[in-house]
Amino acid sequence: MRKIKSSGTSKKGILTAITFVLLLTACGRSEQPTPSSLRASPASSKETPAVITLLPEQHYGDKLQMQDKRQKLYHFITTELSGTAGIYTNLQDTEQTAELTTGHEMLSESAGLMMRYKALTQQKSAFEAEWTLAKQTFNMEAAFSYRFSPKLQKRYTLNAAVDDLRIIRALYEASDVFQSEAYMQEADSFGKRFYEHNVKNGYLYDFYDETYKITNDFITLCYIDLKTLGLLPIEAGERQTLIASMEKIIKDGYLSDEFPFYETRYDYGAGKYSSDHINMVESLLTVLALAEMGEEKAESIRYIKERVKAGTLYGQYTREGAATTDTRSTAIYAITAMIGSVIGDQTLYADSIGKMNEFQIEEVGSSLLGGFGDTAAQQAYSFDNLMALLAYTY
Repeated sequence: MRKIKSSGTSKKGILTAITFVLLLTACGRSEQPTPSSLRASPASSKETPAVITLLPEQHYGDKLQMQDKRQKLYHFITTELSGTAGIYTNLQDTEQTAELTTGHEMLSESAGLMMRYKALTQQKSAFEAEWTLAKQTFNMEAAFSYRFSPKLQKRYTLNAAVDDLRIIRALYEASDVFQSEAYMQEADSFGKRFYEHNVKNGYLYDFYDETYKITNDFITLCYIDLKTLGLLPIEAGERQTLIASMEKIIKDGYLSDEFPFYETRYDYGAGKYSSDHINMVESLLTVLALAEMGEEKAESIRYIKERVKAGTLYGQYTREGAATTDTRSTAIYAITAMIGSVIGDQTLYADSIGKMNEFQIEEVGSSLLGGFGDTAAQQAYSFDNLMALLAYTY
Protein backbone atom coordinates (compact mmCIF):
# COMPACT_ATOMS: atom_id res chain seq x y z
CA MET A 1 0.00 0.00 0.00
CA ARG A 2 1.11 3.59 -0.58
CA LYS A 3 3.15 5.18 2.16
CA ILE A 4 2.21 8.70 1.24
CA LYS A 5 0.26 11.53 2.75
CA SER A 6 -1.30 14.56 1.17
CA SER A 7 -0.40 18.14 1.81
CA GLY A 8 -4.14 18.63 2.05
CA THR A 9 -4.17 16.95 5.47
CA SER A 10 -1.13 18.82 6.75
CA LYS A 11 -1.03 21.94 8.90
CA LYS A 12 2.56 22.60 7.90
CA GLY A 13 1.73 23.81 4.42
CA ILE A 14 4.37 23.99 1.77
CA LEU A 15 7.16 22.55 3.94
CA THR A 16 5.19 19.37 4.49
CA ALA A 17 4.25 19.18 0.83
CA ILE A 18 7.92 19.24 -0.08
CA THR A 19 9.08 16.69 2.47
CA PHE A 20 6.19 14.23 2.78
CA VAL A 21 7.24 12.12 -0.20
CA LEU A 22 10.04 10.65 1.89
CA LEU A 23 7.28 8.35 3.15
CA LEU A 24 6.60 7.10 -0.37
CA THR A 25 8.17 3.70 -0.82
CA ALA A 26 7.16 2.08 -4.05
CA CYS A 27 5.82 2.27 -7.56
CA GLY A 28 3.52 -0.52 -6.42
CA ARG A 29 2.42 0.26 -2.94
CA SER A 30 0.56 -2.89 -2.03
CA GLU A 31 1.83 -5.27 0.57
CA GLN A 32 1.29 -8.91 -0.33
CA PRO A 33 -0.37 -10.68 2.60
CA THR A 34 0.35 -14.20 1.34
CA PRO A 35 3.18 -16.98 1.64
CA SER A 36 2.78 -3.49 -32.43
CA SER A 37 4.35 -0.40 -33.10
CA LEU A 38 3.12 2.94 -31.88
CA ARG A 39 3.93 6.49 -32.89
CA ALA A 40 3.06 9.59 -30.93
CA SER A 41 1.49 12.40 -32.92
CA PRO A 42 2.85 15.72 -31.66
CA ALA A 43 1.72 19.04 -33.03
CA SER A 44 3.04 20.08 -36.40
CA SER A 45 5.72 22.30 -34.84
CA LYS A 46 7.29 19.29 -33.14
CA GLU A 47 9.34 16.52 -34.64
CA THR A 48 7.73 13.08 -34.56
CA PRO A 49 9.62 10.68 -32.29
CA ALA A 50 11.00 7.42 -33.56
CA VAL A 51 8.65 4.45 -33.67
CA ILE A 52 8.42 2.90 -30.22
CA THR A 53 7.05 -0.58 -29.69
CA LEU A 54 4.81 -0.46 -26.63
CA LEU A 55 2.55 -3.47 -27.03
CA PRO A 56 3.77 -6.84 -25.72
CA GLU A 57 4.89 -8.92 -28.67
CA GLN A 58 5.32 -12.44 -27.26
CA HIS A 59 1.83 -13.23 -25.89
CA TYR A 60 3.35 -15.91 -23.68
CA GLY A 61 0.28 -15.86 -21.45
CA ASP A 62 -1.89 -17.05 -24.31
CA LYS A 63 0.74 -19.53 -25.51
CA LEU A 64 0.87 -21.06 -22.02
CA GLN A 65 -2.95 -21.08 -21.86
CA MET A 66 -3.36 -18.68 -18.94
CA GLN A 67 -6.71 -17.40 -20.24
CA ASP A 68 -8.78 -19.30 -17.65
CA LYS A 69 -6.69 -18.10 -14.69
CA ARG A 70 -6.78 -14.59 -16.11
CA GLN A 71 -10.56 -14.64 -16.44
CA LYS A 72 -11.04 -15.92 -12.87
CA LEU A 73 -8.80 -13.16 -11.59
CA TYR A 74 -10.61 -10.53 -13.65
CA HIS A 75 -13.92 -11.76 -12.21
CA PHE A 76 -12.59 -11.42 -8.66
CA ILE A 77 -11.30 -7.89 -9.27
CA THR A 78 -14.47 -6.65 -10.92
CA THR A 79 -16.97 -8.29 -8.56
CA GLU A 80 -15.22 -8.25 -5.16
CA LEU A 81 -12.47 -5.65 -5.39
CA SER A 82 -14.34 -2.84 -7.14
CA GLY A 83 -16.87 -0.14 -6.33
CA THR A 84 -18.71 2.54 -8.28
CA ALA A 85 -15.69 4.90 -8.31
CA GLY A 86 -13.04 2.32 -9.17
CA ILE A 87 -10.93 -0.51 -7.76
CA TYR A 88 -10.46 -0.83 -4.00
CA THR A 89 -6.95 -0.57 -2.59
CA ASN A 90 -7.80 -3.39 -0.18
CA LEU A 91 -10.70 -5.79 0.07
CA GLN A 92 -11.27 -4.79 3.71
CA ASP A 93 -12.60 -1.27 4.18
CA THR A 94 -11.36 1.29 6.73
CA GLU A 95 -12.29 4.77 7.90
CA GLN A 96 -10.10 6.09 5.03
CA THR A 97 -8.46 8.69 7.28
CA ALA A 98 -4.94 7.23 7.53
CA GLU A 99 -1.82 8.67 5.96
CA LEU A 100 -1.55 5.43 3.98
CA THR A 101 -4.06 4.61 1.29
CA THR A 102 -6.27 1.90 2.78
CA GLY A 103 -9.53 0.04 2.44
CA HIS A 104 -11.97 1.05 -0.28
CA GLU A 105 -10.04 4.14 -1.33
CA MET A 106 -9.08 4.25 -4.99
CA LEU A 107 -5.69 4.82 -6.61
CA SER A 108 -4.95 6.21 -10.06
CA GLU A 109 -2.34 3.44 -10.11
CA SER A 110 -5.16 0.90 -10.26
CA ALA A 111 -7.05 2.79 -12.96
CA GLY A 112 -3.98 2.88 -15.20
CA LEU A 113 -3.27 -0.82 -14.75
CA MET A 114 -6.86 -1.76 -15.59
CA MET A 115 -6.86 0.57 -18.59
CA ARG A 116 -3.72 -1.15 -19.88
CA TYR A 117 -5.33 -4.56 -19.36
CA LYS A 118 -8.46 -3.62 -21.30
CA ALA A 119 -6.43 -2.13 -24.12
CA LEU A 120 -4.11 -5.13 -24.40
CA THR A 121 -7.06 -7.56 -24.38
CA GLN A 122 -8.79 -5.46 -27.07
CA GLN A 123 -11.95 -4.67 -25.08
CA LYS A 124 -12.90 -1.41 -26.74
CA SER A 125 -16.12 -0.54 -24.94
CA ALA A 126 -14.71 -1.74 -21.60
CA PHE A 127 -11.64 0.43 -22.11
CA GLU A 128 -13.77 3.48 -22.83
CA ALA A 129 -15.84 2.83 -19.70
CA GLU A 130 -12.69 2.45 -17.58
CA TRP A 131 -11.17 5.64 -19.01
CA THR A 132 -14.38 7.62 -18.46
CA LEU A 133 -14.48 6.47 -14.83
CA ALA A 134 -10.78 7.27 -14.33
CA LYS A 135 -11.31 10.83 -15.53
CA GLN A 136 -14.34 11.28 -13.28
CA THR A 137 -12.50 9.95 -10.23
CA PHE A 138 -8.95 11.25 -10.63
CA ASN A 139 -8.63 14.01 -13.21
CA MET A 140 -7.67 17.45 -11.90
CA GLU A 141 -6.60 20.63 -13.67
CA ALA A 142 -2.85 19.88 -13.68
CA ALA A 143 -2.61 16.11 -13.14
CA PHE A 144 -4.39 12.93 -12.06
CA SER A 145 -4.93 12.71 -8.31
CA TYR A 146 -3.07 9.74 -6.93
CA ARG A 147 -5.85 8.92 -4.44
CA PHE A 148 -9.58 9.26 -3.93
CA SER A 149 -11.61 8.51 -0.80
CA PRO A 150 -15.27 7.70 -1.55
CA LYS A 151 -16.14 7.79 2.15
CA LEU A 152 -14.73 11.29 2.60
CA GLN A 153 -15.51 12.37 -0.98
CA LYS A 154 -11.93 13.58 -1.07
CA ARG A 155 -9.63 13.80 -4.08
CA TYR A 156 -6.02 14.32 -2.95
CA THR A 157 -4.48 17.27 -4.77
CA LEU A 158 -1.22 15.74 -5.95
CA ASN A 159 -0.21 13.14 -8.46
CA ALA A 160 2.39 10.39 -8.65
CA ALA A 161 4.41 10.64 -11.86
CA VAL A 162 4.53 6.89 -12.46
CA ASP A 163 0.75 6.63 -12.25
CA ASP A 164 0.12 9.50 -14.67
CA LEU A 165 2.60 7.97 -17.09
CA ARG A 166 0.80 4.62 -16.88
CA ILE A 167 -2.52 6.23 -17.82
CA ILE A 168 -0.85 8.06 -20.70
CA ARG A 169 0.71 4.81 -21.90
CA ALA A 170 -2.66 3.07 -21.75
CA LEU A 171 -4.10 5.78 -24.00
CA TYR A 172 -1.31 5.34 -26.53
CA GLU A 173 -1.81 1.57 -26.43
CA ALA A 174 -5.55 2.02 -26.95
CA SER A 175 -4.92 4.34 -29.89
CA ASP A 176 -2.85 1.60 -31.49
CA VAL A 177 -5.07 -1.38 -30.65
CA PHE A 178 -8.32 0.36 -31.60
CA GLN A 179 -6.81 2.53 -34.37
CA SER A 180 -8.24 5.55 -32.59
CA GLU A 181 -7.07 9.07 -33.39
CA ALA A 182 -9.18 10.32 -30.47
CA TYR A 183 -7.16 8.31 -27.93
CA MET A 184 -3.95 9.49 -29.58
CA GLN A 185 -5.03 13.10 -29.18
CA GLU A 186 -5.97 12.56 -25.55
CA ALA A 187 -2.64 10.84 -24.86
CA ASP A 188 -0.81 13.78 -26.41
CA SER A 189 -2.88 16.31 -24.47
CA PHE A 190 -2.34 14.64 -21.10
CA GLY A 191 1.29 13.94 -22.00
CA LYS A 192 1.89 17.63 -22.66
CA ARG A 193 0.22 18.54 -19.37
CA PHE A 194 2.36 16.01 -17.54
CA TYR A 195 5.57 17.38 -19.04
CA GLU A 196 4.64 20.93 -18.06
CA HIS A 197 4.14 20.03 -14.39
CA ASN A 198 6.31 16.99 -13.57
CA VAL A 199 9.43 17.81 -15.60
CA LYS A 200 11.80 20.69 -14.88
CA ASN A 201 14.99 21.46 -16.78
CA GLY A 202 15.01 18.02 -18.37
CA TYR A 203 14.47 16.07 -15.14
CA LEU A 204 11.45 14.11 -13.92
CA TYR A 205 10.04 14.67 -10.42
CA ASP A 206 7.92 12.33 -8.30
CA PHE A 207 4.88 14.52 -7.79
CA TYR A 208 3.20 17.81 -8.52
CA ASP A 209 1.03 19.36 -5.82
CA GLU A 210 -1.85 21.26 -7.39
CA THR A 211 -2.58 23.20 -4.19
CA TYR A 212 0.91 24.62 -3.70
CA LYS A 213 2.03 24.47 -7.35
CA ILE A 214 5.26 22.68 -6.46
CA THR A 215 7.13 19.43 -7.02
CA ASN A 216 9.33 17.55 -4.61
CA ASP A 217 13.13 17.67 -4.99
CA PHE A 218 14.00 14.08 -5.90
CA ILE A 219 13.06 11.18 -8.15
CA THR A 220 12.21 7.64 -7.11
CA LEU A 221 13.97 5.47 -9.68
CA CYS A 222 11.02 3.13 -10.28
CA TYR A 223 8.99 6.17 -11.37
CA ILE A 224 11.18 6.55 -14.45
CA ASP A 225 9.08 4.98 -17.21
CA LEU A 226 11.55 5.54 -20.05
CA LYS A 227 9.32 4.07 -22.73
CA THR A 228 6.39 6.38 -22.02
CA LEU A 229 8.65 9.40 -21.53
CA GLY A 230 9.82 8.73 -25.08
CA LEU A 231 6.26 9.18 -26.36
CA LEU A 232 5.60 12.59 -24.82
CA PRO A 233 4.66 15.14 -27.51
CA ILE A 234 7.57 17.51 -26.96
CA GLU A 235 10.41 18.92 -29.03
CA ALA A 236 12.95 16.37 -30.20
CA GLY A 237 15.74 18.08 -28.28
CA GLU A 238 13.69 18.17 -25.08
CA ARG A 239 12.86 14.49 -25.49
CA GLN A 240 16.49 13.55 -26.03
CA THR A 241 17.57 15.54 -22.98
CA LEU A 242 14.86 14.02 -20.78
CA ILE A 243 15.56 10.41 -21.79
CA ALA A 244 19.32 10.83 -21.51
CA SER A 245 19.06 12.49 -18.08
CA MET A 246 16.73 9.91 -16.60
CA GLU A 247 18.48 6.91 -18.12
CA LYS A 248 21.76 8.15 -16.63
CA ILE A 249 20.16 8.52 -13.21
CA ILE A 250 18.95 4.92 -13.38
CA LYS A 251 22.23 3.49 -14.61
CA ASP A 252 24.35 5.42 -12.13
CA GLY A 253 22.16 4.00 -9.36
CA TYR A 254 23.27 0.44 -10.13
CA LEU A 255 24.40 -1.27 -6.93
CA SER A 256 26.82 -4.02 -7.97
CA ASP A 257 27.22 -7.12 -10.14
CA GLU A 258 26.86 -9.20 -6.96
CA PHE A 259 23.47 -7.62 -6.21
CA PRO A 260 22.50 -6.26 -9.63
CA PHE A 261 19.69 -3.91 -8.72
CA TYR A 262 19.17 -0.20 -8.16
CA GLU A 263 19.09 2.52 -5.54
CA THR A 264 15.68 3.77 -4.39
CA ARG A 265 15.83 7.52 -5.05
CA TYR A 266 18.06 10.31 -6.27
CA ASP A 267 18.11 13.75 -4.63
CA TYR A 268 18.69 16.45 -7.23
CA GLY A 269 19.84 19.10 -4.79
CA ALA A 270 22.30 16.90 -2.93
CA GLY A 271 23.35 14.99 -6.02
CA LYS A 272 23.14 11.74 -4.06
CA TYR A 273 21.28 8.43 -4.06
CA SER A 274 19.60 7.04 -0.97
CA SER A 275 18.07 3.70 -0.05
CA ASP A 276 17.03 2.66 3.44
CA HIS A 277 16.68 -0.80 1.95
CA ILE A 278 15.98 -2.26 -1.47
CA ASN A 279 12.36 -3.12 -2.16
CA MET A 280 12.39 -5.78 -4.84
CA VAL A 281 9.19 -4.56 -6.52
CA GLU A 282 10.82 -1.17 -7.03
CA SER A 283 14.07 -2.50 -8.43
CA LEU A 284 12.29 -4.99 -10.68
CA LEU A 285 10.20 -2.18 -12.17
CA THR A 286 13.43 -0.34 -12.88
CA VAL A 287 14.84 -3.44 -14.60
CA LEU A 288 11.61 -3.68 -16.61
CA ALA A 289 11.90 -0.04 -17.67
CA LEU A 290 15.45 -0.67 -18.88
CA ALA A 291 14.41 -3.90 -20.64
CA GLU A 292 11.75 -2.02 -22.58
CA MET A 293 14.55 0.13 -23.97
CA GLY A 294 16.87 -2.84 -24.61
CA GLU A 295 19.16 -1.59 -21.84
CA GLU A 296 18.79 -4.28 -19.16
CA LYS A 297 21.97 -5.61 -17.59
CA ALA A 298 22.82 -9.27 -18.17
CA GLU A 299 23.77 -9.59 -14.49
CA SER A 300 20.28 -8.52 -13.44
CA ILE A 301 18.59 -11.05 -15.71
CA ARG A 302 20.91 -13.83 -14.55
CA TYR A 303 20.17 -13.09 -10.89
CA ILE A 304 16.42 -12.86 -11.49
CA LYS A 305 16.29 -16.13 -13.46
CA GLU A 306 18.21 -18.02 -10.78
CA ARG A 307 16.11 -16.71 -7.88
CA VAL A 308 12.79 -17.12 -9.67
CA LYS A 309 13.53 -20.74 -10.55
CA ALA A 310 14.52 -21.44 -6.95
CA GLY A 311 11.53 -19.50 -5.57
CA THR A 312 13.84 -17.34 -3.47
CA LEU A 313 13.24 -13.85 -4.80
CA TYR A 314 12.12 -11.99 -1.68
CA GLY A 315 10.44 -8.69 -0.96
CA GLN A 316 13.25 -6.69 0.60
CA TYR A 317 17.05 -6.67 0.82
CA THR A 318 19.90 -4.62 2.20
CA ARG A 319 21.94 -2.64 -0.30
CA GLU A 320 24.53 -5.41 -0.10
CA GLY A 321 22.00 -8.05 -1.13
CA ALA A 322 21.09 -9.71 2.18
CA ALA A 323 17.40 -10.58 2.39
CA THR A 324 15.63 -8.82 5.26
CA THR A 325 12.50 -10.96 4.88
CA ASP A 326 11.52 -14.32 3.46
CA THR A 327 8.21 -12.91 2.16
CA ARG A 328 7.49 -13.56 -1.50
CA SER A 329 4.77 -11.72 -3.35
CA THR A 330 2.45 -11.97 -6.31
CA ALA A 331 3.67 -8.65 -7.70
CA ILE A 332 7.33 -9.71 -7.71
CA TYR A 333 6.66 -12.73 -9.91
CA ALA A 334 4.23 -10.77 -12.10
CA ILE A 335 6.95 -8.23 -12.86
CA THR A 336 9.60 -10.87 -13.56
CA ALA A 337 7.12 -12.50 -15.95
CA MET A 338 6.77 -9.19 -17.78
CA ILE A 339 10.54 -8.85 -17.92
CA GLY A 340 10.72 -12.33 -19.42
CA SER A 341 8.18 -11.40 -22.07
CA VAL A 342 9.86 -8.10 -22.95
CA ILE A 343 13.29 -9.73 -23.45
CA GLY A 344 11.80 -12.74 -25.25
CA ASP A 345 12.71 -15.28 -22.55
CA GLN A 346 9.80 -17.74 -22.38
CA THR A 347 11.51 -19.80 -19.67
CA LEU A 348 11.71 -16.81 -17.34
CA TYR A 349 8.09 -15.95 -18.12
CA ALA A 350 6.89 -19.52 -17.49
CA ASP A 351 8.90 -19.93 -14.29
CA SER A 352 7.60 -16.59 -13.01
CA ILE A 353 3.96 -17.33 -13.81
CA GLY A 354 4.32 -20.74 -12.21
CA LYS A 355 5.53 -19.20 -8.95
CA MET A 356 2.86 -16.50 -9.12
CA ASN A 357 0.11 -19.06 -9.66
CA GLU A 358 1.03 -20.72 -6.37
CA PHE A 359 -0.58 -17.71 -4.66
CA GLN A 360 -3.86 -17.69 -6.58
CA ILE A 361 -6.86 -18.60 -4.40
CA GLU A 362 -8.67 -21.68 -5.66
CA GLU A 363 -10.92 -22.37 -2.67
CA VAL A 364 -14.43 -22.93 -3.98
CA GLY A 365 -16.82 -20.79 -1.96
CA SER A 366 -14.17 -18.28 -0.93
CA SER A 367 -14.89 -14.61 -1.62
CA LEU A 368 -11.28 -14.44 -2.84
CA LEU A 369 -11.73 -17.19 -5.43
CA GLY A 370 -9.55 -16.40 -8.42
CA GLY A 371 -7.75 -13.58 -6.64
CA PHE A 372 -4.47 -13.16 -4.81
CA GLY A 373 -4.65 -12.48 -1.09
CA ASP A 374 -4.98 -13.82 2.45
CA THR A 375 -8.12 -15.89 2.93
CA ALA A 376 -7.74 -15.98 6.71
CA ALA A 377 -7.54 -12.20 7.04
CA GLN A 378 -9.83 -11.61 4.05
CA GLN A 379 -7.28 -9.18 2.63
CA ALA A 380 -6.35 -8.59 -0.98
CA TYR A 381 -4.47 -5.64 -2.44
CA SER A 382 -5.14 -3.95 -5.74
CA PHE A 383 -1.54 -3.73 -6.96
CA ASP A 384 -0.81 -7.44 -6.55
CA ASN A 385 -4.00 -8.49 -8.29
CA LEU A 386 -3.74 -5.99 -11.13
CA MET A 387 -0.08 -6.72 -11.81
CA ALA A 388 -0.93 -10.43 -12.00
CA LEU A 389 -3.79 -9.65 -14.39
CA LEU A 390 -1.45 -7.66 -16.60
CA ALA A 391 1.25 -10.32 -16.47
CA TYR A 392 -1.23 -12.86 -17.85
CA THR A 393 -1.57 -10.68 -20.97
CA TYR A 394 2.18 -10.48 -21.73
